[in-house]
Order: sequence, then C-alpha cells, then structure tokens
Amino acid sequence: MAVYLVQHGKSLSKEVDPEKGLSDEGKAQVDRIAQVAAGYEVPVSRIVHSGKKRARQTAECFADFLKPQEGIAQVAGVNPLDDVAAFAQDVERMDNCMIVGHLPFMERLTAYLITGDPEKPVIKFQNGGMVCLDQAPDQGGWIIKWALMPDIG
Repeated sequence: MAVYLVQHGKSLSKEVDPEKGLSDEGKAQVDRIAQVAAGYEVPVSRIVHSGKKRARQTAECFADFLKPQEGIAQVAGVNPLDDVAAFAQDVERMDNCMIVGHLPFMERLTAYLITGDPEKPVIKFQNGGMVCLDQAPDQGGWIIKWALMPDIG
C-alpha cells in the first residue's frame, strides 16, 4: 500500500494574489514532476488536497498527468498546522492516494508515519516535490520508497 505526499508548488505572494495561487515557476515545477511521475506510471487512484488555492492547483496539475480514476477532492486536516496524528489514522485507508498539502504538515506527517514522532525529521520536502511512502509488509511500519524533487542541489 503506497501513499504519495506532495508539497504544493511555489506560490505567488499575498501582494500579487491574496489567495497565494501557484506562480508560473511553481506550475512549471509541478508539471515537470507530474510528467516524470506519469512516465514512471505511478498508480495514483485519487488525489486529495487542502482547501488552499495553491494545493488545489497543484492537485489539478498532477491529475492532468496521472489521471486518477477517483478524481480529486478537498479534504480537511492537511493545513500547515493541523494534527498529523489525527490525519495519520486516515492514511491507513488511502491506498495509492496522493495527498497535497503544506509545510510543516507534510514533513511532520512523514516523520510521524515513519518514526511515530512528528518532531523527528526524516526528509526535507521541496515545493512541488513528491514522496512515496509504502508500508513495510514484514514490519508493519512505513518507509520512504522514493522521492521526486524539483531541485537536486
């Protein structure tokens, strides 16, 4: 069972867009990562995102390339400061689901799923980056299977 965690793409400043939608650079980065994921035939069945404009736009970009059979939907519980322990209970039922959210939530959720402690960082997300978590069948826990990030430097 895999889940795909994505930090939204780079956004515009509040002065340019009060809702902080994706910048042109952010959209280009997300499209590039989504295209690579599609090339690898990443099996995303559904994409869920926070209610923030930049997360929705990121989810739509990924959906354009990955064509999830169950579509995309807004969910509660994935905003920057939401409780990762509460949301983690839902992750168990999200096979092949992509979750598009924000920092620090995405890094804290990853840490919580892998170590049981949201304060023990295990990976550094980038805007538009994608991390695949999978359950280790013989150990019952989660592992980082792979990651796609816009910048490698």
